[in-house]
Amino acid sequence: MSHSTVPRSRAEAQTSKAAEREPDLPSARRPEKLSLRQRLRRDRTLILMTLPAVVLVLVFNYIPILGNVVAFQEYDPYISDNGFTAILESAWVGFEQFQRIFEDSAFWDAVRNTLVLFFLQLVLFFPIPILLALLINSVIRPRVRAVAQAVLYLPHFFSWVLVITVFQQIFGGAGIIAQTLREHGHEGFDLMTDPGIFKFLVTAEGVWKDAGWGIIVFLAALASVSPDLYEAAAMDGAGRWRRMWHVTLPALRPVIALLLVLRVGDALTVGFEQILLQRDAVGPGAAEVLDTYVWWNGVRNQDFSYAAAAGLIKGLVSVALVLAANKVAHLMGEQGVYKK
Repeated sequence: MSHSTVPRSRAEAQTSKAAEREPDLPSARRPEKLSLRQRLRRDRTLILMTLPAVVLVLVFNYIPILGNVVAFQEYDPYISDNGFTAILESAWVGFEQFQRIFEDSAFWDAVRNTLVLFFLQLVLFFPIPILLALLINSVIRPRVRAVAQAVLYLPHFFSWVLVITVFQQIFGGAGIIAQTLREHGHEGFDLMTDPGIFKFLVTAEGVWKDAGWGIIVFLAALASVSPDLYEAAAMDGAGRWRRMWHVTLPALRPVIALLLVLRVGDALTVGFEQILLQRDAVGPGAAEVLDTYVWWNGVRNQDFSYAAAAGLIKGLVSVALVLAANKVAHLMGEQGVYKK
């Protein structure tokens, strides 16, 4: 028995060693990595297609970042006709512009208004495109679905001037609702000049204008869900609500996480044109946000160094918010803007 067991154990050991060496066989070899030159030659068509977009991003997004150097200067654009020469010859003041900003109470009022509008829009505006996408996706008739999408998309193509004019004609002091109330013996109202509800008014305008456009991404994500999952859930006895909870929402979860991260990164930008058009009607106390603060105190008064410093603070805070939100997305098991 001892003579028979030894060869068998040796055979088993040789078999296990051969199995370990199998990945080294020619049939199991990994494909060789291509050099940079080979990859450029392979992808030259795609590179040429994206080159104009890359050039536009560099020219209009990245090269202007170099102009933030004026935040550390007392920039005077009238020193020279050449803007680059004016930057070189302007006096350096270090962090004096930032000190001016932090000592300005109006700046902190603008920060407070910006954060209030952001949280309000995050709670009231962000979920609405998701709900609309779920509602449209549940419509069975394709024609009804197409009409609903077209009606919801349409306000996105309106300018903010037109959107505010529509709201003025409805909720203003001379609007339809106020006139109807006066005709029936009641006192009218003017919501467009009420500072107390201005933040809700801005949110309502944003919902009407852009909620329909925001459902495009969610509808695309829903279109990628296999119908077999719904059929399997229905066979297991799941009703419409359970299918939505266990099939639809998990399919939307990565998209929701990605858009939420991007929305948090855009927290300090709550609509420059929209708010600037209504700033005089309700006063800067209720309508002043960071973008209008930079424009009014920096650009309009031609204090460009002050405006650059305020814009730089806003950009750094926005980057920090994106990184923090993306980290939270990773902790929740989602990819976010980029992988770990």
